[in-house]
This record gives sequence, structure tokens and C-alpha cells, in this order.
Amino acid sequence: MFDPLHQFEIHTLIPLKIDGIDISFTNSSLFMVVTVLVTAFFLIAGMSRSKIIPGRWQALTEMIYGFVANILDETVGIKGQKYFPFIFTIFMFILMGNLIGMIPYNFTFTSHIIVTFGLAMIAFGTATLVGFIRHGFHYFTLFVPKGAPTYMLPLIVPIEILSYLSRPISLSIRLFANMMAGHTMLKVFAGFTVALGIFGIAPLAINTMLTAFEILVAILQAYVFTILTCIYLQDAINLH
Repeated sequence: MFDPLHQFEIHTLIPLKIDGIDISFTNSSLFMVVTVLVTAFFLIAGMSRSKIIPGRWQALTEMIYGFVANILDETVGIKGQKYFPFIFTIFMFILMGNLIGMIPYNFTFTSHIIVTFGLAMIAFGTATLVGFIRHGFHYFTLFVPKGAPTYMLPLIVPIEILSYLSRPISLSIRLFANMMAGHTMLKVFAGFTVALGIFGIAPLAINTMLTAFEILVAILQAYVFTILTCIYLQDAINLH
């Protein structure tokens, strides 16, 4: 039976348990490793033979580098430059993971909320840690908006804390939902194309357009995740 959700199933490749804890190597783990290796190859090969007049590959790597650096500079400023390796790693990992998942029969690990929540907690935890390291307990003033009347603080502060703690949830759901919904939609229209046979031209045309749109979404979601992480860092550094 045709099942558009079959593509999201986790399959164990190398079973492994330690003290009853399942840490098996799965298809999701495999494509995370593949993503890291492909990203490393893409960046190293693109910059291994740097020239004054860059070729297409070098130009692309430099463009991505400059794009992420510009995001960090516009959101955090000069104080955020030391966190560029962290931000760049997050962007490339999500971007490559999304794009590799667009290849037929590949697995999209960003379509699983446990993966996106893990990434979101890394971003959220890093920003929170930076805030406490830089400001100590003064970091709690982040929950007290400037100019807020004192009598409103018992209402405003809990709302600010709740909003702050919901950051990793909203960040993870946004990436997971977009990737899962897009791939499910592609699978459904692909099923129509096959089932209708010669009359599947219309679904095929729609599927082609949806594929292009999903590639755009894959890039956009990497950008959104990255810029929100930068905003969290900006709050931690400047307490705005």
C-alpha cells in the first residue's frame, strides 16, 4: 500500500546497546555522517586551490561564507564574530542535510523533530551559556523589558520567561514541520503520477514545480534557523 510517511521511518543499520540504552547506528545517523563528510569535502575542495580570480566552486564557497558572515554581522555586530564558526557549522549542517534529503531515496534527518529539537537545544543552550558567562545573574534582566511599569512586572516577567523557554520548541517545530510537510506532499503527488500512468502528466508537472519549491524551502529553513540563532546570541550578548 502506498504510504507517503514510509520515507520517514528509522531503520537500524548497526544494532548497539550499552547498559540497556539503544545507541544503534541508524539510517538517520548514516545521513548525518554523510552530510558532515559532503560538507567538509565541499568546503575543503572549494578552497584548496584558491585563486585571485575564483572559479565557480571557489566563488560558491566564498559566497556562502560571506552570506553567513553578513547575517552574523547584521544581527549581532562585531562582538559576535567570535561565534562565526558555530553559526557557520549550524547553517551548513542544516543546509546540506536538507539538500541531500531532496535526492530520491535519501533520508532527510531534519524531518524528525528529535533531530531538530537537538539542534535547537544546542543553539538555545549556547546562547544562554554565553549570556550567563558575559553578564552573570544580570542576564535575568533580559526578562524585564526596559520602560515597563513596575506594577506590570508580575505579569510581564512570567510571559517573558515563557516566551524565552519556548524558543527551542518553536525553532525545532518550524524546521521539522516544513521539511516533513514538503516531503510528504512530494511523495503524494509522485504517487499520483505513477498511478495515473499516461495521464500523470499534470501531476508530474506539478511535482516538478513542487520539487523546485521544496529546494527553495530547504535553503530558506537553513537561513531562518541560522538567523534566529543569531538573534538569540544578540540577546545574550547585548541584553536587548
